[in-house]
Amino acid sequence: MTSKTLAEGVTRREVWAWAMYDFANSGYTTVVITAIFNAYFVSVVAGNAPWATFAWTLALSVSYLLIMLTAPLIGAHADARAAKKRWLALTTIGCVLGTAGLMFAGPGALAVSVIFLVFSNFCFGSGENLIAAFLPELADSEALGKVSGFGWSLGYLGGLASLGACLAYVTWAQGQGQGAADFVPVTMLITAALFALASLPTFLFLRERAKPLPADTLPGLGAAIERLRETLHHARQFPDMRRFMLCIVFYQAGIQAVIALAAIYAEQAMGFQTADTIKLIFLVNITAAIGAFAFGYVQDRVGHVRAIAATLVGWIVMVLLAWKAEGPALFWIAANIAGLCLGASQSAGRALVGVLAPPARHAEFFGLWGLAVKLSSILGPLTYGAVTWISGGDHRLAILVTGSFFVIGLIILRGVDAERGRRAANAADSGWR
Repeated sequence: MTSKTLAEGVTRREVWAWAMYDFANSGYTTVVITAIFNAYFVSVVAGNAPWATFAWTLALSVSYLLIMLTAPLIGAHADARAAKKRWLALTTIGCVLGTAGLMFAGPGALAVSVIFLVFSNFCFGSGENLIAAFLPELADSEALGKVSGFGWSLGYLGGLASLGACLAYVTWAQGQGQGAADFVPVTMLITAALFALASLPTFLFLRERAKPLPADTLPGLGAAIERLRETLHHARQFPDMRRFMLCIVFYQAGIQAVIALAAIYAEQAMGFQTADTIKLIFLVNITAAIGAFAFGYVQDRVGHVRAIAATLVGWIVMVLLAWKAEGPALFWIAANIAGLCLGASQSAGRALVGVLAPPARHAEFFGLWGLAVKLSSILGPLTYGAVTWISGGDHRLAILVTGSFFVIGLIILRGVDAERGRRAANAADSGWR
């Protein structure tokens, strides 16, 4: 990370502290959403009922709907009050406590599991939007991809750390003759503790550079609503941002389905056991970190739009391989292609939003980005869950349907012009200041 990569006045330590939040919160999404708790929810909490996968996706959808309703308002309030860091602290505490609460999710404890899952995932998603809003303040405008990629790659290493700690405990617990109902609750405590510990550098060293607006000009929640109304009113000035947001809804629907249901697919369609699934996701996190870091440099050279298009083609290939796989070998190949594409597409998407967003309203527009991602987080997993329920548990058909989201996203992406969108954002920003 060179001085040319960073914005004026930003230190390498501060960028590291910002990226450490990606390291910290990735343990939650890796362990709870992707690798361990999702399969545990279906097989143990819901007892492999015909509706179990749909119930999992429905619970996630409720949390994402809550984020959709609140993210733009939280972002607007954070901009007006220069309060991104305070909001980030609140959501972090909430996610840590909610994750720890999942230790009470035992066989048949559906209500308790859903309550803590919805709460923890709501806090996780809200915090994800807020930490992303710091990116344009830290990186030079020509190096958003590099800095974003650094954060994502460090994030996947955080996922590896949490997953590795959980794998060590699961291996020991299974050696003691314990079942999933015994060791999975403990992995929730491990994940919560590591999240809290790893996020400390963010709150110690990351600066809040925004300046609050006068209190008598923008009072409280009314200010946030007014700023959001103004943003939506001026949305017609940003056709490339609007088109990219629509593109995000579709291609992220596919990504979110893969993230939320990877372990379930591995267990239900491929016959994997818990330890096998953890090892698979562990390796996928390594390839995801490589993808995020490498594409951070590639996207700044070839352009964010082309980089995203390349990853969507990779996602389509991955879906076809996973659908066709009858044994573990081909499925492992598909999973690692997913890892490369996951790191690359997530990093490139966040960087492109930074390019298209007016500089004075970064938190607000990243809130809108979060809204689009959370809408996709409802659309993708819920579609997958509905297909499995309707088809009597056909996970192969569900993964094939998931692939259509990447195809639609690729088609929409063709109309996005990053340079034109950047000019529109800068022009609007000068008028808003």
